[in-house]
Amino acid sequence: MPDEKSFHMTPEEFRCYGHAVVDWIADYHSRIESFPVLSQVKPGQIRVSLPKVAPEKGERFDAILNDMDKLILPGITHWQSPNFFAYFPCNASGPAILGDLLSSGLGVQGMLWSTSPACTELETHVLDWLVPMLGLPDKFLSSSTGGGVIQDTASSSSLCALLAARERATNYTSNQTGSDGRIVAYASTQTHSSLEKAAMVAGIGVSNLRLIEVDGNFAMRPEALAKQIEADKRAGLLPCFVCATMGTTSSNAMDPIAEIARICRQHNLWLHVDAAMSGTAALCPEFRHLQNGVEFADSYCFNPHKWMFTNFDCDCFWVADRKALIKTLSILPEYLRNQATETGAVIDYRDWHIPLGRRFRSLKLWFVIRHYGIEGLQHHVREHVRLAQQFGDWVRKDERFELAASAPLNLVCFRHKAGDEANQKIMDRLNRSGDLFLTHTKLNGKLTLRLCVGQTNTQERHVVNAWRRICEEAGKLSH
Repeated sequence: MPDEKSFHMTPEEFRCYGHAVVDWIADYHSRIESFPVLSQVKPGQIRVSLPKVAPEKGERFDAILNDMDKLILPGITHWQSPNFFAYFPCNASGPAILGDLLSSGLGVQGMLWSTSPACTELETHVLDWLVPMLGLPDKFLSSSTGGGVIQDTASSSSLCALLAARERATNYTSNQTGSDGRIVAYASTQTHSSLEKAAMVAGIGVSNLRLIEVDGNFAMRPEALAKQIEADKRAGLLPCFVCATMGTTSSNAMDPIAEIARICRQHNLWLHVDAAMSGTAALCPEFRHLQNGVEFADSYCFNPHKWMFTNFDCDCFWVADRKALIKTLSILPEYLRNQATETGAVIDYRDWHIPLGRRFRSLKLWFVIRHYGIEGLQHHVREHVRLAQQFGDWVRKDERFELAASAPLNLVCFRHKAGDEANQKIMDRLNRSGDLFLTHTKLNGKLTLRLCVGQTNTQERHVVNAWRRICEEAGKLSH
């Protein structure tokens, strides 16, 4: 037989190129502040720079890596820049990146315990670690009636919680017969838009997702929730689910979980607590009062990929009653049957979420917790909150600006008193400059700027410079 080229990368080549890639990433992080935070390219610019057809023959790896600098970096908005203050952070760290690399290297598909026992058991264990780390109730432990699972995002957790609530309310019949239009769910007007999508996907319908009004701090009004539930019951509808938020997307508002929980218990509704970014703050005991009432929740989620230095995607989702979730999402075709599953002694995480397949996400989370320790994680959370509070003080003391909402943690919502057009100009000029990246929301109908301190490497000098640049642009408004 003639010697045939395999086309594969050999282990020796992988070792060589792997070092080159790690060097590239390390160099990128060391020079990240030299790039404009928001990508400056025009729509279509990246595609025009790429060849129209795929290469017939394989290319050298160094040529591919060179094109990262030449073709890809111009189109990157630098989420890992310490001058990234937009949206919420999507932060990464060295240990998380390396854990993800090992996950990719192992290449396991952890749909069942038997398809890689370590993938399942490490995940269960790390999520059990996090329960006391965050001050969550013991019922979320795998040794109790509940347990945790890693989802991709909080959107998936909300959907799973809504599906379980729907099934519990209909005695597990709607999976078989579909929704009859009577099922109703509740969130506030400030709840993340993923709840609307969840209502669509779950077959409840957006018109059956009641958006409850909020108070002056943009938190759900419990009395308005109770009134709406009672009205829906009188109309012959079937309320099943409430989402309370610990830190809304627009303004980081804190819903009164304890009061909402009391209403949910009164009406036997599933209470889901979405703590996507702000849940990380509960690592510090002094911030746990923000989640008072969480002990009454049926489910809870937060995103380590937002503020706990674990690169995207990684959402931790706990339920108090795992049987309700598993009964909602479990199907067992013959090709997935195996002896370990039949014993009932193992967890098959495919029954805890929408997809069948799943990555070994717990590795990166395990690496982060072990590298930083609780002490290191708390240090950075406290520092980010301190810097945001300092920024809020600067806003408060400057007669040109005003705070648009309270700032309990690391997000400051503020605006120039000259109005929407002025705030839009300030934001556009800052983002075009590349010096930093801010985003906006609308609160009480007014355009509001948001500055979120949560990127892994943001330090005091970056926040000081952000305020200096904001003031500079404000000074140009009359010109």
